[in-house]
Order: sequence, then structure tokens, then C-alpha cells
Amino acid sequence: MTSNVQAYAYARPSAVRGGTLGLETSGGLTPAGPAVRPHFFSGFLTRPAAAAAALLAVADVAAARHHRPDLARLRDPVVTAHGDRLRFESFSGCCGVHARLDVLGDGLDGGEVLHGTTNVDVNNPLRDALGRIGADDPVHLRVGPEELTVTTLDGAVVEKKVPLPERWLRGFAETQVISAGFDLRAELDATEAVRFLRSLPRAGRADGTVRWYVPAGRGLRPSSRPSPGAVCLPGPVRLGVLHRVLRHVTGLRLYGPPVEPDGAPPAGAWEVLLPGMRLTLLLSPAVARGFSGEGAVLDALSGDEAAADAELIAVLLAWEPRVDPAELAERSGLTRDRVRAALVRLGTAGRVGYDIAEAAYFHRELPYEADRVERHNPRLVAARALVAEGAVNLVEGGGDATTVGTSGAFTARVRSGERVHLVRSGAGDRVPSCTCEWWADHRGRRGPCKHVLAVRILHRRGGVFGPAAAPTSTGSSR
Repeated sequence: MTSNVQAYAYARPSAVRGGTLGLETSGGLTPAGPAVRPHFFSGFLTRPAAAAAALLAVADVAAARHHRPDLARLRDPVVTAHGDRLRFESFSGCCGVHARLDVLGDGLDGGEVLHGTTNVDVNNPLRDALGRIGADDPVHLRVGPEELTVTTLDGAVVEKKVPLPERWLRGFAETQVISAGFDLRAELDATEAVRFLRSLPRAGRADGTVRWYVPAGRGLRPSSRPSPGAVCLPGPVRLGVLHRVLRHVTGLRLYGPPVEPDGAPPAGAWEVLLPGMRLTLLLSPAVARGFSGEGAVLDALSGDEAAADAELIAVLLAWEPRVDPAELAERSGLTRDRVRAALVRLGTAGRVGYDIAEAAYFHRELPYEADRVERHNPRLVAARALVAEGAVNLVEGGGDATTVGTSGAFTARVRSGERVHLVRSGAGDRVPSCTCEWWADHRGRRGPCKHVLAVRILHRRGGVFGPAAAPTSTGSSR
């Protein structure tokens, strides 16, 4: 697993001092450009005990490793200031759980919320202090150095060096594409939400257990099979961190995609409603599956037009809590479909996230190279190589000798190593099929294989499907 090392330099540890919860920042971007220790907020929390518990839940996810316990823990949580709210995000070490706490305007009292993205220090003494905050304790929240000392703090007294595997970077890219395809599946009030969450294991080893629930009245009823409308919960213990916020819960919303015909477990989102806040956990389809390998971004990365459009749209973003595609289309001169494709592309660089509750993208800026995710997707790299080799050839079954038919149906032959695979798509098919092992194993549920990607890349370029090139190596058929 490829990784580099990310260094975080904090002026001092985050701590609770004299009724002030000071979250120290390290390196980030603001409207004025890069900042060593940006300041984003100074004001009171309206529900300090609930906010402290929710922040601890986000920190718990960052410290969790549900699969492959040999992996290092993830980086410090990311915080994005949007002018009207603060968002805190983290990933589990295994990349199978993404947590986001949205502290909305009703959760903040006084003080101006600025704009930008950074990381905040979460250390063990801070966790202990957060656990002691009571409902009646007034808490002043400060994100970043004190305003009067922003420009006077010299040197770093706290430094962390965190391994940053590529799979975690890809996880941020994948989750925004996956969650954009979710719909609201069930909604529970406070009583039913607490009853359901208390029925889940609080701790223990995450195994391959998969549970299904069907909305019934005001609550959820266990189901023995994935019937239409059912909600999937893979690895129930992964929701154990929500026990921290039980006494503050005002509701629970469940989001997910439609149930697959074969009943395969999908990813899903569990959104806990708190006073002035939302805490959302996004779970991968299985404990042993991190979001980094889902392949949801491959289509967006394979298009040449979307890359140029993304550069244009990036200039127009300004840490909006809700990105309006219609407004961006008007300002950029692009169609709404092209704007949406550009937003997905930006999401692959961590520059855009997706808020399921508001069904809208939001702007953030993570310190990743724009093409980093693309370079580290092996299927995409292999697909581009197939196109460059002239390994794709349209054959009988759809369209004429050189183009895909107007109905969208086609059959293409792709030479890969010493094997030739057939990529087929019938009129109205959601995804093309392939004769390779990847398709046989995943049936399109983990993104397209390299052969399907190669066909799509060539078609989008308007290229002619020429004779398949002779094999140049004996690479894997996958």
C-alpha cells in the first residue's frame, strides 16, 4: 500500500482551558490562500455536551480499525468552515467508515464563521476533557489560534507525523460519488431512534454480519432477506460510536441505494439528528471493504472534457455549504450536466464533498494533488494503456463498423495480454458487461473493469474502434 508522510505542526495542543474548547489548526487553505494556522471561529456552543459527545464520536472513528488492525490510524480530523457552519470529518483506519459532524448555525452562538479547510489536533487529554463537559457547562469554542495571536505564533511546539496511505485519499473521492446516489429510506423520531441504536452492539470485533431492516410504522423491523425498500446494515458494531450521543438524539435518518436484484449488501448512511447538529456515518458494503476500492469515480476520471470543465468550476468555488449547479452553469457557460460531471471530478481530488441531508455538494480544499487519485487507480491506468495500444475494436452487435449505435447498444472486443474480452451493452443497460474475471466477481458493483473503461474512453473521444493490437505482454486478464 503506497503511502507518504503528512506532518502536522500545531502551536500548542488542543485543550479545554477555562471554559474554552480550543481546537488548534495546522496548515490549510482560506480565501486569502494557504495559511500555517488558520483561524475559523470564536464563539459559544449552544449545546456544548452534545457537541462534545459528537466530536468524540468523530475522533472515535478516526481511531478505529475494523478491518486489518495492523494499519496505522488516520490523520487528525478535517474541519471546513463555510461561513454558516463547521464540518468535521474523519475516516476509520481501514477506510470503511466515514464520519462527518455538521455543526449548523443553530449550534453556534455569536462569533463569525469564516471560510477554509484545515486539520485540527485531537489528542488524548482533549478526549478526556470533552468527556467531562456537562449539559450546564458554558463552552466557548475556538477553531484556530486566538485572533490576536494569529500572526504572532512562531514555531511549533506540537508536531505529528502521520502515514497517509493512498487508499485514504481515494476514500474521500469515492464517498462523495457513492453518497450522491442515495435516497432517504427511513426516518425515526427520537424515541424510536434511541431504541434502535441501543439494540446495536456497542463494541467488539467487527465481523461479516449483515443485517436488513424494513421500515414498519414509526420504527424498523428486522428482515431475514433484502426485500424492496429494506435498509442494509453491514457490520453493525461499526455504528457503536453512536452510543456516545444517545442522550442527545432527536431523530435518525437512513439513506441508501435501491436494493440490488441479487440482494448484495450496499453502502449506506446513518444520520443522527442532534440539537443544532447532524452526525453522519457512511458505512462501506462490508467490513473487509474500504471505500478506496469501490471504483465509483472511474467514469468521472476517464472523461477528458470533465477535466477541463473541473478547472473552470474550481475557480468559481468559495467554500459554499451548498453548491448550486444551476448558478455555476450560468456563471461558467456550461450545461448543468457538464457542471455536475465537473463537480464529481473535483470530488476525486477532495475538493468537493456531498451532503446527503441537503442533497447538495459542498466545497472544501484538501491538500492533495489534483491528479493524485487518477494516478493511483490501477484500472484507469490500465484502461488508458489499452486505448493507447489500439486494443479496442467494435464488432457486430450494435452500431456500424466504427461507432456505437444510436440506441446505445454495442459489442466491443478488447485485447488484454494474451486474452480477448467482449464488452457488451444492450439498449437501456445501466452498465456494460464484460467477460473478464473482474466482472464475474463484482457484476459492476465496484465500478467498471479496465476493459469497459477503455471502451468508454475511446467512445467519449469520438475515436474509431480500430483493429485490436497484437498483445505486447502477458498481463493479467483482470
